[in-house]
Amino acid sequence: MIEAVVFDFDGLIRDTETYEFYSFQEILREYDVELPLELYCKRIGGHAQAFDPYNYLQECTGLSLIREELRILRRQKYDVMIKNEKTLPGVLNYFETARRLGLKIGLASSAPYDWVMPNLEELELVHYFDCIRTNGDVSNVKPDPELYLNVLEYFGVSPRNAIAFEDSPNGAQAARSADMHVVIVPNELTKDLHFADYSLRMNSMLDMGLQQLINVLNLKINS
Repeated sequence: MIEAVVFDFDGLIRDTETYEFYSFQEILREYDVELPLELYCKRIGGHAQAFDPYNYLQECTGLSLIREELRILRRQKYDVMIKNEKTLPGVLNYFETARRLGLKIGLASSAPYDWVMPNLEELELVHYFDCIRTNGDVSNVKPDPELYLNVLEYFGVSPRNAIAFEDSPNGAQAARSADMHVVIVPNELTKDLHFADYSLRMNSMLDMGLQQLINVLNLKINS
C-alpha cells in the first residue's frame, strides 16, 4: 500500500534545470565556447561539482577568469529566464490529490536549502510538504540514496510503500537504491538521457493522475 510520495525539486516541480543550462550556455558563448549537454548533465540531480562549467570554460580558453563576476552575470541571466516559470504541468494536481488521499508528502533535493526554500516560497508550495530534505541534511547527495532514506525514516514508511518522482538519472538511481517505486518525469533537458531502472515513465504529470498512477503501480506489484 502506498503511504508516501517523495518529490525531487529542480526540473521536476519547477524547470530550473533547463534555464540554468541556458544561462551557462549564454555565458560560455560569449567566449565562443559551446557547452556540451552530455558533460553538463553529469551535475543534474546530483553534486554540482560533478561538472563545473566555469572550470570547463577556463580549460577551453586558457584565460584567467574572475569567477565571482561570471557567477553574478550568469545568475542575472537565469533570473530573467525563470521569471515567468511556475510549477510544471500537473504538479499541483499531484500535491492536491496526495493530500486528499492522506499520503505523506516529502521533498528530497540535492540542492542547498537556501536555493530550494525560496523557490518553494515563491511558488507558494511549502505548506504541501510534511518533510523537506536538502544537501545540508545528508553526507552524500544523489545518486546516493541517503536523501530518500532520510525522508522515509522521518515518515516511518517502508521504501516499498513509497513513490519517488524524479527527472534525472542521478535522482532515479538514488530512489531505486533506496528500494522505492520510481516514477520518472524527464524535462526538456533530461528527456534524452539514459535512465537505467524505473517503475514508470511519463512525459508530464498531466499524462496520468496520481490515483491512476498508484493503481497502475499496485497492479505491477501484485502481478
